[in-house]
Amino acid sequence: MRFFDGAAVDAALSYPALIDILDAAFAKGAIAPLRHHHPIALADRPEAMLLLMPAWEASTPGADTAGRYIGVKSVTVFPDNATRNKPAVYGTYLLMSAQSGETVAVMDATRLTAWRTAAASALASRYLSRPDTSRLLMVGAGALAPFLVRAHASVRPIREVVIWNRTRGRAELVVAELARHGIAASVADGLEAAARRAEIISTATLSADPLIQGAWLTPGTHLDCVGAFRPSMRETDDDVVRQARIFADTRIGAFGEAGDILQPIAAGVIGKDAVLGDLFDLTRGQVTGRVADRDITLFKSVGAAIEDLAAAVAVYETA
Repeated sequence: MRFFDGAAVDAALSYPALIDILDAAFAKGAIAPLRHHHPIALADRPEAMLLLMPAWEASTPGADTAGRYIGVKSVTVFPDNATRNKPAVYGTYLLMSAQSGETVAVMDATRLTAWRTAAASALASRYLSRPDTSRLLMVGAGALAPFLVRAHASVRPIREVVIWNRTRGRAELVVAELARHGIAASVADGLEAAARRAEIISTATLSADPLIQGAWLTPGTHLDCVGAFRPSMRETDDDVVRQARIFADTRIGAFGEAGDILQPIAAGVIGKDAVLGDLFDLTRGQVTGRVADRDITLFKSVGAAIEDLAAAVAVYETA
């Protein structure tokens, strides 16, 4: 059995290589039972969450028999961890042989999740953002923010990066982290002005209320919505979804957990048919992402076990 801490995961992965790996994984498919959600009540603190996400490779595209590997990720989400200077999300990944069932690797899933989440967003951007996109707004300054910026910059010619966060100091930390990776960024003073200028808006927050308004968007904007992981949470308002061509990482996630989609459906703002496809559809050429330069596109990321499995296999086999 091998152990991979965050540094070892970092050493094994890169962009855009991981984006290519996810592209192939979604095109092939995997077997991924619905993930388990277990709310954890805490005294005098926001409710925490335990998530369990299993998946195993398919032997061939579309098959229901296992291929080489089985994986399961356990994740905890503690929304108030910022007050402890800790990430909101922690996780562990177990990678097992589908031949014997033995565990072959244990990995830092917190780091693995950051890598694969950003890679999925950049994969969607390949299909949904304009190829000449150069201005990126990152909304939220958590641990995921630098990964999202780096992933997007690996697939589009990003020349201007702006970070907005409710707490300016945390945005400045992300700017400093990006500088260590050779990416120049600045802190936005106002969200509206930054959103009006942006060509890609990536959101990774724990907001329960909309942050991005449709009235701010210019034609051609691509939105990458990564936060708001519960039906009660959302990062975009009704005007955004009215305008946008909407896609998700998986349909089951979009209709099971994504408040940015479920809330406007419940209010009659859009129908379920407004979700035009997911990453399986896009990578297999079964739907068209961006049709015209002036399209506003929205990708809703909820997280999929196939992404974790593909990233974990990449770490293990690279090492």
